[in-house]
Amino acid sequence: MISLKKRFLAELIGTFFLVYIGAGAAVITLMISGGATPPNPFNIGIGTLGGLGDWLAIGLAFGLTVTVLIYAIGHISGCHINPAVTLGLWATKKFPSNEVIPYIVAQLIGASIASFAFAASVGMQAVTVGGLGATTPFEGIGYFQAILVEIIGTFLLMMVIMGSAVDKRAAPGFAGIAIGFTVAGVITTIGNITGASINPARTFGPYLADLILGGNNLWNYFPIYVIGPIVGAVLAAFIYDYISSEDVLYKKEVIREREQ
Repeated sequence: MISLKKRFLAELIGTFFLVYIGAGAAVITLMISGGATPPNPFNIGIGTLGGLGDWLAIGLAFGLTVTVLIYAIGHISGCHINPAVTLGLWATKKFPSNEVIPYIVAQLIGASIASFAFAASVGMQAVTVGGLGATTPFEGIGYFQAILVEIIGTFLLMMVIMGSAVDKRAAPGFAGIAIGFTVAGVITTIGNITGASINPARTFGPYLADLILGGNNLWNYFPIYVIGPIVGAVLAAFIYDYISSEDVLYKKEVIREREQ
């Protein structure tokens, strides 16, 4: 059994790289767009590629990072790197109560350090132009719409986690690929709606660093990225448990038929 201290460190490191690489890709996309000379007249999305082109690139940055992290630290800490995932597993009794807070603290610390480290790596334009990749609802998207979108995105993510990584009947070795592709797909689709957080820690880190480094104060949006992902993850975990559990009566009937 690996100690909680080592698993704490693994979650911190994993969430650090999730935010440094994933949110960092969003920062670079915005910086390239903002620094274009002359400005791109066809820019209709987040960056120079516009629309889904940029979100596909950002989604792949997140998804590929998640994939390699699962293979790197999954056998150490489970590679939650997301408070919503930790709470979803806890709610369905697949994660011990006394480890929930340490895991979430590790994830929040890792995400925060990553945002400060990215600002130190790139300079203040990462804050003033890129907003450190902070997530906010896009124009025309209401508060409750954004919560709904985050619920749906995280629901799919948690269903895939349950089916490919948690369920012992899953084919071994494919969890990282399945979960990484899910993250990439979800971000590509809902990125231009809510910024596609599906992870409270991923939003927490950039929000904190933006505030301290003189960027925008976006904390009024933070409940979106707490309520949405947590509700989505917990709901998915319970539903997966229900639909994947063997029906006792049906199982008895099958056994009886085989015996006859």
